[in-house]
Amino acid sequence: MSFFDALETRTADQRLDENLAALRAQVAQAKTLSGYQESLSSVGADGILSLDDLAKLPILRKSDLSNAQKPGQALGGYNARTLSDFAHIFQSPGPIYEPGGVEHDWWRMGRFAHAAGVGKGDIVQNCFGYHLTPAGMIFESGARAVGAAVLPAGIGQTDLQVRAAVDVGTTAYAGTPDYLKVILDKAEEMGERLSITKAVVAGGALFPSLRQEYADRGIACLQCYATADLGNIAYESPAMEGMIVDEGVIVEIVTPGTGTPVPEGEVGEVIVTTLNPDYPLIRFATGDLSAVLSGQSPCGRTNMRIKGWMGRADQTTKIKGMFVRPEQVAVLVASHEAITRARVIATREGDMDAMTVQIETSAGEASVFEDLVKTHLKLKGTIEIFPVGSLPRDGLVIEDQRKYD
Repeated sequence: MSFFDALETRTADQRLDENLAALRAQVAQAKTLSGYQESLSSVGADGILSLDDLAKLPILRKSDLSNAQKPGQALGGYNARTLSDFAHIFQSPGPIYEPGGVEHDWWRMGRFAHAAGVGKGDIVQNCFGYHLTPAGMIFESGARAVGAAVLPAGIGQTDLQVRAAVDVGTTAYAGTPDYLKVILDKAEEMGERLSITKAVVAGGALFPSLRQEYADRGIACLQCYATADLGNIAYESPAMEGMIVDEGVIVEIVTPGTGTPVPEGEVGEVIVTTLNPDYPLIRFATGDLSAVLSGQSPCGRTNMRIKGWMGRADQTTKIKGMFVRPEQVAVLVASHEAITRARVIATREGDMDAMTVQIETSAGEASVFEDLVKTHLKLKGTIEIFPVGSLPRDGLVIEDQRKYD
């Protein structure tokens, strides 16, 4: 078994010490940037004595980035390099802007490519988009980091994709999980045989049946979890037991709508701190749900593992014409010392919306919490009392059970 670098096999203590030092440097750097001057004004890097102290720092959401971005300050003041010093500036839907670099493995995707067996001698047909958005360049950067050649194919014109794959001898595919099947089916239709034996995918669900279909065709397909803002966050290895957290980020799993970490194994929102000094995103909320997978990967990589994408954490729901947000549910829980957890259920009663608030508590009747619910959720609802520890630990704080068909 070969590894991308020595970081992948660090001891837990070594990784902890080195990540803590990197985090303190990152916070010190961020405090000098205009985007962080308000949120980190009272935070001192010397006050971060352990990674647990991350929980004391504010959450940064994509909406914060978007709201801060404006003409003349396209990255909202969260960038440590001037705009013109970056190799690329991308525009994702929103619109929201992200920077990119061409320094070695700037997006940290080489680690995933290496784990998938992509390397020198491979030609990667990169079917991620190159127009405005960063996915194409993110995966190209990873391929180049492991010495592979790249066919910058983008998406579409499938007959030309097949022609190119045959003519140049493509050995690896990069793109969304389902588009590879489109190319393979078109190749069969055209009577062509492709040389693709490896696939690195992201940006959609890789269903077990689709992975098996690729395996039956002689293609080993692995997936990663990445975003335009952060680059690679976690990735599969051939062991295919969860996703290994990348060495260039620190990942927390928190209760949606809060910055409070959940116990290991419990589902919550993925919060990522990058250790990239060019664009230091600290406690960036992805809006995705996952959970920590205990133990170490059989492949020999020693970093923390997560279970992969498990849904969206942004469960904001309109009930009776009013938006109810996870943050409001978190405030409700914090408003009474006897409440340990709460869950809002949206249903229909005839043609009307109905709201039930399930409260986990060791004390009090439902009537005790009526005013708190009305104050913090801005709506009246049925309150149900549950024993402590009995509500599901599935990451949902707002569940919409309404059917409209």
